[in-house]
Amino acid sequence: MTVLKGIEVAKAINEEIAEEMKGWEKPLPHLAIIRVGEKPDDIAYERGAMKKMDKVGFLVSSYIYKEDISNEEFLAEFEKINSNNEIDGILLLKPLPKQIDEKEVERRIDPRKDLDGISPYNMAKVYAGEKDGFAPCTAEAVIEMLDFAKIDLTGKRVTVIGRSLVIGKPVAQLLIKKNATVTTCHTKTVDMPSRCKEAEVLVAAAGVPKMVDESYVSEGTVVIDVGINVDEEGNLCGDVDFDSVAEHTSLITPVPGGVGSVTTSVLAKHLLSAAKMR
Repeated sequence: MTVLKGIEVAKAINEEIAEEMKGWEKPLPHLAIIRVGEKPDDIAYERGAMKKMDKVGFLVSSYIYKEDISNEEFLAEFEKINSNNEIDGILLLKPLPKQIDEKEVERRIDPRKDLDGISPYNMAKVYAGEKDGFAPCTAEAVIEMLDFAKIDLTGKRVTVIGRSLVIGKPVAQLLIKKNATVTTCHTKTVDMPSRCKEAEVLVAAAGVPKMVDESYVSEGTVVIDVGINVDEEGNLCGDVDFDSVAEHTSLITPVPGGVGSVTTSVLAKHLLSAAKMR
Protein backbone atom coordinates (compact mmCIF):
# COMPACT_ATOMS: atom_id res chain seq x y z
CA MET A 1 0.00 0.00 0.00
CA THR A 2 1.31 3.43 -1.01
CA VAL A 3 0.22 6.70 0.59
CA LEU A 4 0.50 9.36 -2.11
CA LYS A 5 0.98 12.79 -0.57
CA GLY A 6 0.07 15.91 -2.46
CA ILE A 7 3.35 17.66 -1.72
CA GLU A 8 5.18 15.30 -4.11
CA VAL A 9 2.73 16.01 -6.93
CA ALA A 10 2.72 19.76 -6.26
CA LYS A 11 6.52 19.80 -6.38
CA ALA A 12 6.48 18.12 -9.80
CA ILE A 13 3.99 20.68 -11.15
CA ASN A 14 6.04 23.54 -9.70
CA GLU A 15 9.11 22.18 -11.49
CA GLU A 16 7.17 22.05 -14.78
CA ILE A 17 6.17 25.70 -14.30
CA ALA A 18 9.76 26.72 -13.50
CA GLU A 19 10.97 25.02 -16.67
CA GLU A 20 8.36 26.81 -18.80
CA MET A 21 9.25 30.16 -17.23
CA LYS A 22 12.89 29.95 -18.31
CA GLY A 23 13.53 32.80 -20.74
CA TRP A 24 10.06 34.30 -20.10
CA GLU A 25 10.15 37.87 -21.40
CA LYS A 26 6.50 38.88 -21.16
CA PRO A 27 4.89 40.51 -18.08
CA LEU A 28 4.69 38.00 -15.23
CA PRO A 29 1.44 36.03 -14.96
CA HIS A 30 -0.95 37.97 -12.72
CA LEU A 31 -3.73 36.42 -10.62
CA ALA A 32 -6.67 38.28 -9.09
CA ILE A 33 -8.30 36.66 -6.05
CA ILE A 34 -11.81 37.93 -5.28
CA ARG A 35 -13.18 37.37 -1.79
CA VAL A 36 -16.46 38.59 -0.31
CA GLY A 37 -16.65 38.47 3.48
CA GLU A 38 -14.41 36.89 6.08
CA LYS A 39 -15.17 33.16 5.97
CA PRO A 40 -12.23 31.26 7.51
CA ASP A 41 -12.18 28.66 4.69
CA ASP A 42 -11.98 31.40 2.05
CA ILE A 43 -9.23 33.22 3.91
CA ALA A 44 -7.23 29.99 4.30
CA TYR A 45 -7.52 29.17 0.60
CA GLU A 46 -6.65 32.75 -0.34
CA ARG A 47 -3.49 32.59 1.76
CA GLY A 48 -2.53 29.25 0.28
CA ALA A 49 -3.02 30.54 -3.26
CA MET A 50 -1.02 33.70 -2.56
CA LYS A 51 1.79 31.65 -1.06
CA LYS A 52 1.85 29.37 -4.11
CA MET A 53 1.94 32.30 -6.56
CA ASP A 54 4.80 33.85 -4.63
CA LYS A 55 6.68 30.53 -4.65
CA VAL A 56 6.49 30.17 -8.43
CA GLY A 57 7.24 33.87 -9.02
CA PHE A 58 3.82 35.01 -10.23
CA LEU A 59 1.99 38.21 -9.34
CA VAL A 60 -1.18 38.11 -7.23
CA SER A 61 -3.65 40.75 -6.09
CA SER A 62 -6.49 40.30 -3.60
CA TYR A 63 -9.79 42.12 -3.97
CA ILE A 64 -11.76 41.92 -0.73
CA TYR A 65 -15.34 43.16 -0.31
CA LYS A 66 -17.70 43.42 2.65
CA GLU A 67 -20.21 40.64 3.21
CA ASP A 68 -23.14 43.01 2.70
CA ILE A 69 -22.02 44.51 -0.63
CA SER A 70 -24.99 44.93 -2.98
CA ASN A 71 -25.37 42.87 -6.14
CA GLU A 72 -25.09 45.95 -8.37
CA GLU A 73 -21.97 47.21 -6.62
CA PHE A 74 -20.28 43.82 -6.70
CA LEU A 75 -21.01 43.28 -10.40
CA ALA A 76 -19.57 46.71 -11.17
CA GLU A 77 -16.41 45.94 -9.18
CA PHE A 78 -16.14 42.50 -10.76
CA GLU A 79 -16.36 43.98 -14.24
CA LYS A 80 -13.41 46.28 -13.52
CA ILE A 81 -11.27 43.28 -12.62
CA ASN A 82 -12.64 41.16 -15.45
CA SER A 83 -11.75 43.79 -18.05
CA ASN A 84 -8.33 44.70 -16.61
CA ASN A 85 -5.78 43.79 -19.28
CA GLU A 86 -3.03 43.47 -16.68
CA ILE A 87 -4.81 40.54 -15.01
CA ASP A 88 -4.43 37.12 -16.63
CA GLY A 89 -6.57 35.00 -14.33
CA ILE A 90 -9.34 35.27 -11.76
CA LEU A 91 -10.04 33.09 -8.74
CA LEU A 92 -13.49 33.83 -7.34
CA LEU A 93 -13.99 32.37 -3.87
CA LYS A 94 -17.45 30.84 -3.61
CA PRO A 95 -20.15 30.57 -2.48
CA LEU A 96 -20.97 34.26 -2.64
CA PRO A 97 -23.47 35.90 -0.24
CA LYS A 98 -27.13 35.32 -1.13
CA GLN A 99 -27.74 38.87 -2.36
CA ILE A 100 -25.21 38.44 -5.17
CA ASP A 101 -26.33 36.78 -8.39
CA GLU A 102 -23.65 34.11 -8.59
CA LYS A 103 -24.92 32.72 -11.88
CA GLU A 104 -24.65 36.15 -13.47
CA VAL A 105 -21.02 36.41 -12.31
CA GLU A 106 -20.31 32.99 -13.81
CA ARG A 107 -21.83 34.10 -17.11
CA ARG A 108 -19.82 37.33 -17.14
CA ILE A 109 -16.36 36.05 -16.28
CA ASP A 110 -13.94 36.10 -19.23
CA PRO A 111 -13.41 32.39 -20.10
CA ARG A 112 -9.73 33.12 -20.77
CA LYS A 113 -9.37 34.31 -17.15
CA ASP A 114 -11.67 31.72 -15.59
CA LEU A 115 -8.98 29.59 -13.95
CA ASP A 116 -11.35 27.49 -11.85
CA GLY A 117 -13.75 26.52 -14.63
CA ILE A 118 -16.91 28.23 -13.36
CA SER A 119 -18.12 29.75 -16.65
CA PRO A 120 -20.64 27.90 -18.85
CA TYR A 121 -18.10 28.24 -21.68
CA ASN A 122 -15.36 26.37 -19.83
CA MET A 123 -17.81 23.79 -18.51
CA ALA A 124 -18.84 23.09 -22.10
CA LYS A 125 -15.18 22.78 -23.12
CA VAL A 126 -14.57 20.20 -20.37
CA TYR A 127 -17.67 18.19 -21.32
CA ALA A 128 -16.70 18.31 -24.99
CA GLY A 129 -13.27 16.93 -24.12
CA GLU A 130 -11.49 19.95 -25.59
CA LYS A 131 -8.02 20.91 -24.40
CA ASP A 132 -8.28 24.69 -24.30
CA GLY A 133 -10.89 25.07 -21.55
CA PHE A 134 -10.08 25.33 -17.84
CA ALA A 135 -11.47 22.55 -15.66
CA PRO A 136 -12.09 23.17 -11.94
CA CYS A 137 -8.71 23.05 -10.19
CA THR A 138 -9.66 20.38 -7.65
CA ALA A 139 -11.03 18.06 -10.33
CA GLU A 140 -7.86 18.45 -12.37
CA ALA A 141 -5.76 17.88 -9.24
CA VAL A 142 -7.26 14.38 -9.03
CA ILE A 143 -6.01 13.65 -12.55
CA GLU A 144 -2.59 15.12 -11.74
CA MET A 145 -2.27 12.71 -8.80
CA LEU A 146 -3.23 9.70 -10.88
CA ASP A 147 -0.81 10.75 -13.63
CA PHE A 148 1.98 11.25 -11.11
CA ALA A 149 1.37 7.73 -9.77
CA LYS A 150 1.59 6.47 -13.38
CA ILE A 151 -1.83 4.84 -13.21
CA ASP A 152 -3.03 4.02 -16.72
CA LEU A 153 -6.77 4.66 -16.66
CA THR A 154 -7.47 3.15 -20.08
CA GLY A 155 -10.29 0.67 -19.67
CA LYS A 156 -10.17 0.90 -15.85
CA ARG A 157 -13.39 0.71 -13.87
CA VAL A 158 -13.54 4.03 -12.01
CA THR A 159 -16.27 5.08 -9.61
CA VAL A 160 -16.82 8.69 -8.56
CA ILE A 161 -18.87 9.37 -5.45
CA GLY A 162 -20.47 12.77 -5.93
CA ARG A 163 -22.06 14.71 -8.77
CA SER A 164 -21.38 18.37 -7.98
CA LEU A 165 -20.36 20.80 -10.71
CA VAL A 166 -17.24 21.62 -8.68
CA ILE A 167 -15.77 18.11 -8.49
CA GLY A 168 -18.01 15.12 -9.20
CA LYS A 169 -19.24 15.88 -12.71
CA PRO A 170 -16.06 17.50 -14.10
CA VAL A 171 -13.74 14.84 -12.67
CA ALA A 172 -15.94 12.15 -14.25
CA GLN A 173 -15.52 13.88 -17.62
CA LEU A 174 -11.76 14.20 -17.18
CA LEU A 175 -11.57 10.49 -16.34
CA ILE A 176 -13.59 9.60 -19.45
CA LYS A 177 -11.13 11.70 -21.45
CA LYS A 178 -8.45 9.36 -20.05
CA ASN A 179 -10.45 6.41 -21.48
CA ALA A 180 -11.68 5.16 -18.12
CA THR A 181 -15.05 3.45 -17.75
CA VAL A 182 -16.76 5.72 -15.24
CA THR A 183 -19.66 5.14 -12.84
CA THR A 184 -21.05 8.04 -10.82
CA CYS A 185 -22.65 7.36 -7.45
CA HIS A 186 -24.76 9.86 -5.50
CA THR A 187 -27.37 10.15 -2.75
CA LYS A 188 -29.97 8.21 -4.77
CA THR A 189 -27.64 5.32 -5.64
CA VAL A 190 -28.96 1.98 -4.40
CA ASP A 191 -26.45 -0.18 -2.49
CA MET A 192 -23.55 2.22 -2.98
CA PRO A 193 -20.93 0.04 -1.22
CA SER A 194 -21.49 -2.77 -3.74
CA ARG A 195 -21.24 -0.36 -6.65
CA CYS A 196 -18.01 1.09 -5.31
CA LYS A 197 -16.55 -2.32 -4.54
CA GLU A 198 -16.52 -3.05 -8.29
CA ALA A 199 -14.15 -0.14 -8.92
CA GLU A 200 -10.44 -0.42 -9.59
CA VAL A 201 -10.14 3.31 -8.88
CA LEU A 202 -12.44 5.09 -6.41
CA VAL A 203 -12.72 8.88 -6.22
CA ALA A 204 -14.56 10.05 -3.11
CA ALA A 205 -16.06 13.53 -3.45
CA ALA A 206 -19.26 13.28 -1.44
CA GLY A 207 -18.53 15.78 1.33
CA VAL A 208 -19.50 13.32 4.07
CA PRO A 209 -16.89 12.69 6.79
CA LYS A 210 -15.42 9.15 6.74
CA MET A 211 -18.36 7.79 4.72
CA VAL A 212 -16.20 5.36 2.74
CA ASP A 213 -15.19 2.40 4.90
CA GLU A 214 -13.77 -1.03 4.07
CA SER A 215 -17.15 -2.20 2.69
CA TYR A 216 -16.66 0.19 -0.27
CA VAL A 217 -13.33 -1.16 -1.53
CA SER A 218 -11.86 -4.36 -2.92
CA GLU A 219 -8.29 -5.47 -2.34
CA GLY A 220 -5.88 -3.35 -4.34
CA THR A 221 -8.25 -0.47 -5.11
CA VAL A 222 -6.73 2.95 -5.81
CA VAL A 223 -8.52 5.47 -3.57
CA ILE A 224 -8.41 9.24 -4.16
CA ASP A 225 -10.04 11.17 -1.30
CA VAL A 226 -11.21 14.64 -2.34
CA GLY A 227 -13.28 15.37 0.77
CA ILE A 228 -12.27 18.01 3.29
CA ASN A 229 -14.44 17.75 6.40
CA VAL A 230 -14.28 18.19 10.15
CA ASP A 231 -14.97 15.13 12.30
CA GLU A 232 -16.75 14.97 15.66
CA GLU A 233 -13.51 15.79 17.46
CA GLY A 234 -12.89 18.89 15.36
CA ASN A 235 -10.10 17.35 13.27
CA LEU A 236 -9.77 17.60 9.48
CA CYS A 237 -10.72 14.40 7.72
CA GLY A 238 -11.72 13.18 4.29
CA ASP A 239 -14.68 11.27 2.91
CA VAL A 240 -12.67 8.09 3.45
CA ASP A 241 -12.18 6.39 6.80
CA PHE A 242 -8.44 6.16 6.20
CA ASP A 243 -7.64 3.75 9.06
CA SER A 244 -10.16 1.11 7.97
CA VAL A 245 -9.61 1.48 4.21
CA ALA A 246 -5.85 2.01 3.76
CA GLU A 247 -4.73 -1.59 4.33
CA HIS A 248 -7.02 -2.80 1.51
CA THR A 249 -5.71 -0.36 -1.11
CA SER A 250 -2.77 -0.36 -3.49
CA LEU A 251 -2.64 3.46 -3.28
CA ILE A 252 -4.50 6.01 -1.20
CA THR A 253 -4.34 9.78 -0.68
CA PRO A 254 -4.50 11.26 2.84
CA VAL A 255 -6.55 14.15 4.22
CA PRO A 256 -5.10 16.58 5.01
CA GLY A 257 -2.04 16.55 2.76
CA GLY A 258 -3.56 14.95 -0.32
CA VAL A 259 -5.55 16.38 -3.24
CA GLY A 260 -6.00 19.73 -1.52
CA SER A 261 -2.24 20.26 -1.53
CA VAL A 262 -2.19 20.00 -5.32
CA THR A 263 -5.07 22.37 -6.10
CA THR A 264 -3.12 25.63 -5.84
CA SER A 265 -0.36 24.21 -8.05
CA VAL A 266 -3.00 23.44 -10.69
CA LEU A 267 -4.23 27.02 -10.25
CA ALA A 268 -0.70 28.29 -10.96
CA LYS A 269 -0.49 26.00 -14.02
CA HIS A 270 -3.77 27.44 -15.31
CA LEU A 271 -2.53 30.99 -14.69
CA LEU A 272 0.56 30.32 -16.80
CA SER A 273 -1.64 28.99 -19.61
CA ALA A 274 -3.82 32.10 -19.41
CA ALA A 275 -0.75 34.35 -19.54
CA LYS A 276 0.46 32.51 -22.64
CA MET A 277 -2.90 33.19 -24.32
CA ARG A 278 -2.46 36.89 -23.56
